[in-house]
Amino acid sequence: MWSFRTISFLVVLGLLGACGFRPLYSDRTAGGAPLELPIIKVEPIPDRIGQQLYNHLLTVLNPRGLSRRPRYILQTLVQESTSSLAVSKSAIATRANLTVNVNYSLTTLAGGKTLFSAKSFITVSYNILDSEFATLMAEKDARARAVRELSEDIRIRLIVFLAHRQGQEK
Repeated sequence: MWSFRTISFLVVLGLLGACGFRPLYSDRTAGGAPLELPIIKVEPIPDRIGQQLYNHLLTVLNPRGLSRRPRYILQTLVQESTSSLAVSKSAIATRANLTVNVNYSLTTLAGGKTLFSAKSFITVSYNILDSEFATLMAEKDARARAVRELSEDIRIRLIVFLAHRQGQEK
């Protein structure tokens, strides 16, 4: 005898299939053609945090290292700021926030027409310790976490945009 959970699962699965749901991370788009991100050329980004974001974007947009002819250019602008968050009784900051803002746009390589632009930001915290070196390493780790999350956010937004665009072209 089929259990209630099994029947519920099959009903939900049928409803998801009927509404046009398709997984974001699948290898196929709605028309069956694979969605390819190596068609995006990432422009170099100034400053150290820009270099880190550039490297992460290259990795997440092109994990297999495929060399294809790009059709789009991704241009980004990164801004970072630090603010003290927690202050001890002796008026010394013990915690800080690192905020990283990224403005990016996707343009066509051929005509230079802007197709998509967006903003992403993240705030990460780190401890300010007695040791300067420990504080520096905590800040470095916070920056690395921020860059990793921002590159994933940008990748997901680009996937959604390109999948929607590819679906409209068909």
